[in-house]
Amino acid sequence: MSAVLPAFSGLAKGLINRSLLTEDRALKCADDAARKNIPLVSYLVNSGTLQGLEIATAMAEEFAVPLLDLSVFLPAYLPVKAVSEKLILAHHVLPLFKRGHRLFLAVADPSQYAAFEEIKFHSGMTIEIVVVEEEKLVKAIEAAVDAADTTFKDLLSVNLDSINLTASEGTKGPVDPGADPDDAPVVRFVNKVLLDAIKKGASDIHFEPYEKEFRIRYRNDGMLHEIASPPINLAGRIAARLKVMSRMDIAERRVPQDGRIKLEISKQRAIDFRVNTCPTLFGEKIVLRILDPASARIGIERLGFEPEQRVNFLEAINKPYGMILVTGPTGSGKTVTLYTGLNILNTSDQNISTVEDPVEITVPGINQVNVNVKTGLTFAEALRAFLRQDPDIIMVGEIRDLETAEIAVKAAQTGHLVLSTLHTNDAPQTLNRLMQMGIPPFNIAASVLLILAQRLARRLCEYCKKPLHLPPETLLEAGFKEDDLVDGLVVYGPGECENCVKGYKGRVGIYQVMPITETLSRIILEGANVTRIAEQSALEGIDDLRASGLKKVKAGVTSLAEVDRITRE
Repeated sequence: MSAVLPAFSGLAKGLINRSLLTEDRALKCADDAARKNIPLVSYLVNSGTLQGLEIATAMAEEFAVPLLDLSVFLPAYLPVKAVSEKLILAHHVLPLFKRGHRLFLAVADPSQYAAFEEIKFHSGMTIEIVVVEEEKLVKAIEAAVDAADTTFKDLLSVNLDSINLTASEGTKGPVDPGADPDDAPVVRFVNKVLLDAIKKGASDIHFEPYEKEFRIRYRNDGMLHEIASPPINLAGRIAARLKVMSRMDIAERRVPQDGRIKLEISKQRAIDFRVNTCPTLFGEKIVLRILDPASARIGIERLGFEPEQRVNFLEAINKPYGMILVTGPTGSGKTVTLYTGLNILNTSDQNISTVEDPVEITVPGINQVNVNVKTGLTFAEALRAFLRQDPDIIMVGEIRDLETAEIAVKAAQTGHLVLSTLHTNDAPQTLNRLMQMGIPPFNIAASVLLILAQRLARRLCEYCKKPLHLPPETLLEAGFKEDDLVDGLVVYGPGECENCVKGYKGRVGIYQVMPITETLSRIILEGANVTRIAEQSALEGIDDLRASGLKKVKAGVTSLAEVDRITRE
């Protein structure tokens, strides 16, 4: 190994010493992290360069400090007040516990000596360092700061009518909590429904009036669950309250309306709700989509890619030009996948523009445009405008028509990286769909770099999942191979406990990642059908969605029933 350059110190030097980074790679990562104004350890994890556990293990050995699993600590019981919130966020540290005059800090980078001295000065305590994984530290800091934030505590208890709610579009300032004192209980009830949805990790809230009942449902991990059934005579008042909050026309009940609500739940976190009303036989059904900006910053390692799939995806997004297509049904996580890639590419030397309908996640450093058909701002018009502004990377929310497809393909062929989505069942069908739209095969072969099909499967709860005793015939019929059964394949199913919803907690991506190789390009040029493209993809070792899902079953991440549900035709 070559001698470490004098420019390297701290974390970078330790990673080079442990052969986790080369000097050139460390220098590039340090420069990119500085441009983004984020810690180097955060950049390394978010960009997929290294995993948090790799870094933590190396740093614990390099600096001779303990390595701890942060997930065993409860945020509500951490001595967060021992260090000011400003210092916690500025130096990316978290107080874990106190012993006498010693304060133990969780850090991902133990080389921040100046930061530790500053914390020592302000706290008046001796500082002891323990190393933790970067991903867990980020989540723990957010949870601990929220738990210590008195405003957030008030919101979850008695102050439900004083939430800072703002209509996000077309207005400024906080929403009037309601002039009619008789509606105070409705105001408090609606606020509690919104907060409970965030607390339980829901993605949508459905307010549904029927002839004799009114129900409210949350969508958790892709599945709807009824959480309340208020009296039917409250349906109109609840609908009116939601429309006031999102600055809709209260008097208009005959046509659908759209709006947005911003809810500030702590000093560090705000949640947007996209609101849509739809007139039904017995009143207005209202659906709120919860848009959490944090979902776009989860890091590529948490999406669920298999190692080879992750490599193929990272190679594609780091190409200077070409097209990357993500396909799958509504709610399959396409937007999060695209924004995870954009966050990796989002540096000060890149001009990134997106056009979406609508923009769901706002990201600093990316120029984002909302489609507005009424004013003539379509996907195609926005793309034309982008191409006159010297873009490096373009993201198109969805390719819906030939005009948009033609402009996107032309952009991909003229030195731009284009990311977009299509609604098809799998990767091979995406190529066929482009041909059906009228894109010539030679243009497809010359522009498309990679197609990624995806679904979201519910994760089995780690606390209550249980092994299932299935006969070999059933496993083989499900798609497993004889080799999988040699060592005794254990398949898990859902249990039920207080930590999950019917045995599942969270979701994981199931992917088919298909790079367009030279052989596939030739087949496309010949105008091959879906079957031939799929056969060639299989010959090149590309897992289809079913095979990718079975790997998650084999690893105990999800259940066979869940894979059956999301991959059945």
